[in-house]
Amino acid sequence: MIELRGVSRAYPTPQGEFFALAALDLRAAPGELLAVVGSSGSGKSTLIHLIAGIDRPTAGTIRVAGADVAALGESALAAWRGTTVGIVFQSFQLLPTLTTLENVILPIDFCRTLPADKARARGLALLDRVGIADQAHKLPSALSGGQQQRAAIARAFANDPPVIVADEPTGNLDSRTAAAVLELLAGLARDGKTVVLVTHERELGRIADRVITLADGRLVDDARQTRQVAHG
Repeated sequence: MIELRGVSRAYPTPQGEFFALAALDLRAAPGELLAVVGSSGSGKSTLIHLIAGIDRPTAGTIRVAGADVAALGESALAAWRGTTVGIVFQSFQLLPTLTTLENVILPIDFCRTLPADKARARGLALLDRVGIADQAHKLPSALSGGQQQRAAIARAFANDPPVIVADEPTGNLDSRTAAAVLELLAGLARDGKTVVLVTHERELGRIADRVITLADGRLVDDARQTRQVAHG
């Protein structure tokens, strides 16, 4: 589902090129929950951005769901991303002037994957799945942090993408709410999605099938483990 070969991402600096990622090889299978850990500046967010096509590699190839991501033009990339990759950010990224339901169905509206009535019905069903159907018609400002992150997760799989990437999705949440959000992401993997979860917290890898560790843009550890269920 996800395959990176020799992927590097370099940025120019006055001192020379800085490699956020260097010669990275990585594969993730359908239904796999991959946790990415490492200290600040290790390359975790860069990896997420490359997989999602938000950024482009300096070298190497990235294939996601059969597509050569780096070879896509900007318009094709936007269309591909809308149906292939769901993205969950630490800061939620909900539009403040739209209701929770309207935020969730934005990807459907953008990609025109469903007519308006069916989009609304799917949005309500997704909100019910993440446990906040009663918040559908409220603005994000009326929701707690945990509710906003649940809405962001619902939005991420609005178009039923095969890949979900989550960049520090629990960073702004208390431990109990974080555990519930992690279980939602684990549930997506059990449903067959490939989920890539970036976190500072090594212990949050307990729900993962694999935990990879990055340091200075390089893969330094790749450990397979038995996934546990997060309760909260």
